[in-house]
Amino acid sequence: MSWFVTGTDTGVGKTWFSRLLVQSLRAEGHQAAGYKPVCCGDRDDAVALAEASGGLDLDEVNPLWLKAAVAPKIAAMLGNVDIDVGSMIVAARAFQKKHGTAVVEGAGGWRVPLAEGYDMADLARDLTLPVIVVVGNKLGALNHAILTVEDIRASDLEVAGLVLNNLQEEQDTAAITNKSVIEELTEAPILAEIIHGQDFLDVEPFLKLLQGP
Repeated sequence: MSWFVTGTDTGVGKTWFSRLLVQSLRAEGHQAAGYKPVCCGDRDDAVALAEASGGLDLDEVNPLWLKAAVAPKIAAMLGNVDIDVGSMIVAARAFQKKHGTAVVEGAGGWRVPLAEGYDMADLARDLTLPVIVVVGNKLGALNHAILTVEDIRASDLEVAGLVLNNLQEEQDTAAITNKSVIEELTEAPILAEIIHGQDFLDVEPFLKLLQGP
């Protein structure tokens, strides 16, 4: 089994979580690797995933690097790059086949545009992967999580669960109360809660997902 990791927004900790998940699975003896189909701006996310995956070649982990720090569709236009969606899908499937459990991290949020008439949601649907949603735990997280989960299900994809990522050391009232209601409102399980700067992950919920029902 592989997963597609999306977020309720950009900068909510998708790479931080994906890195921890890959490292934790590998520590348990599972074949696992992180995959970033497209990076925009710097390539730090792909570097982190490559290192977590045992030092894989950066171009294998991230086959498409667009230099502008904007949505992939816009970055491709600015860089005069033609994004070949078909080749992107083929490469992602080959990576999954080679590395067992692939943690495929999207760019930005769920509906970020990739090409004309095609976005991250379309890529996840074409890869037919269950989706893990990283939720930045802050004011507004409930709305963003609900909308993201609803759209994933509308795309006929499985929501594997949520990861609640606390973006600051000190939690305000919204961050404290989000956890108690977010599962009920989204009808999706919280697979992990990450505190600010946490460098470990309880991998048991993810191992159970790999084992299946």
